[in-house]
Amino acid sequence: MSISSLFSLENRTALVTGGTRGIGAQMAIALAEAGADVILVQTIESLGRKAFIYTADLSSREDVSELTKKVLGDGHDVSILVTCAGIQRRHPAEKFPDDDWDEVLQVNLTTVFTLCRNIGAYMLTRSPFPGTESTSPGGGYRGSIINVASLVSFQGGITVPAYAAAKGGIAQLTKALSNEWSSKGVNVNAIAPGYVATDMNEALINNPTRAEQILVRIPAGRWGKPEDFKGPTVFLAGRASLYVSGEILTVDGGWMGR
Repeated sequence: MSISSLFSLENRTALVTGGTRGIGAQMAIALAEAGADVILVQTIESLGRKAFIYTADLSSREDVSELTKKVLGDGHDVSILVTCAGIQRRHPAEKFPDDDWDEVLQVNLTTVFTLCRNIGAYMLTRSPFPGTESTSPGGGYRGSIINVASLVSFQGGITVPAYAAAKGGIAQLTKALSNEWSSKGVNVNAIAPGYVATDMNEALINNPTRAEQILVRIPAGRWGKPEDFKGPTVFLAGRASLYVSGEILTVDGGWMGR
């Protein structure tokens, strides 16, 4: 198999949450540039790919459950799922409100599980891609799920106990689903961003002392950019990563290695 075919996503359809800004937008653009049609993203029509837009309140169990039914009911053959949508709430742990805890866990963990479960169940039923029949005991490669974890999947963070709990859960959920599905042709991995200059980190960026503390600890010498996630996304979405599953890939400028 040629190198170009390993990274091609031609004739693939990806469902992406959180794809309208920041990291998620660049992940969606990368999938489109590699040849995939993308659901839920408005920014990629200029690349000559199809964009299908659905709306859902990701803090609502009912909306999330209905989303999969709508997408699959419209005939979309989803073989890539990227769960990038997330929210952040910051409070000292001893003052953290129940409502904020519930919302962060719902959007950042429970919604991800629901989408993985429902889209994963569909992927398990779809026909394997030609030429991959020997890649798994289950008869071939059927699809890829890419969750978005975080450095706080490994570390505790400060004033973000709900976010840390949710992203720690994402890491373990990714591994648990991989244990069940990789032999059946569905690879499940996660990308753990380091400190990236997006609105999610505005509170840190706007704190000169904290921002400098972070910067001096990053071996690459800079904060990440959303574009840094294009290559890892395409890699994990297709045939180049057929023997990669259950992995939490850190894209952090070397932060975790220091």
